[in-house]
Amino acid sequence: MMNVWGMTDTGLVRRENQDYYAVEVSEETGFTVCVVCDGMGGPGGGKLASRLAVDAFLAACRANLRKEMDWDQAEEVTAFAVAAANTAVYERSCAENGRLRGMGTTLVSAVVRDGQAVLNNVGDSRAYLIRREGGISRLTRDHSVVERLVEQGNITEEEARRHPNRNIITRALGPDESALSDTYWAQLEPGDCLLLCTDGLTGTVTDQELGEEILRGTEDNKCLDRLLEMAKAQGAPDNVTAVLMRRQ
Repeated sequence: MMNVWGMTDTGLVRRENQDYYAVEVSEETGFTVCVVCDGMGGPGGGKLASRLAVDAFLAACRANLRKEMDWDQAEEVTAFAVAAANTAVYERSCAENGRLRGMGTTLVSAVVRDGQAVLNNVGDSRAYLIRREGGISRLTRDHSVVERLVEQGNITEEEARRHPNRNIITRALGPDESALSDTYWAQLEPGDCLLLCTDGLTGTVTDQELGEEILRGTEDNKCLDRLLEMAKAQGAPDNVTAVLMRRQ
């Protein structure tokens, strides 16, 4: 059984919230599906892209996840759902005389059942595992310019947070007819948490701070409220969105 909380906020600088998230719990199949997207593409485009991607991802999961599925089959469904999300954004971007050409969105998702989770990501929205006895660990790899620089040893993680190119991503849903996503697995023990979030949160709150606040307590969504307050204390220059899941 999973407890799930979510929040999204425009932040202190942006005029429009281009993030979008959704959670769907199916008693029939036993799956909990969570997805978070961070849109891009100028006024209107980013907001539309994130909503299209979330809706298409959920629809594909809803139509194809089955109670009797094994995890290899569930992984195939999530990959198909990411592809469906990309198609929804891409086809809409090609319509309307090219007015929305180039719009896109990041995506990070988790499909969870009985403590097992399969995750997908495209772009720089992230997933974290927070263990009661083990602290926080990042599960996903950003598709971004600065992540590549960190991997090459050219800059540190802390330098990446301040780098002038920190917002440039190398993969997104929507700009191209097809898009690659990465897949990850996690096993949650009772009391463990999964956090999905956009870079509006991770760009203002460190991984250590994320873990500490969540481990302080998750009841009544208060830790997400605290994390939002921390992001705003750092200026919240971008939209801030997070979904938190805790295994009972």
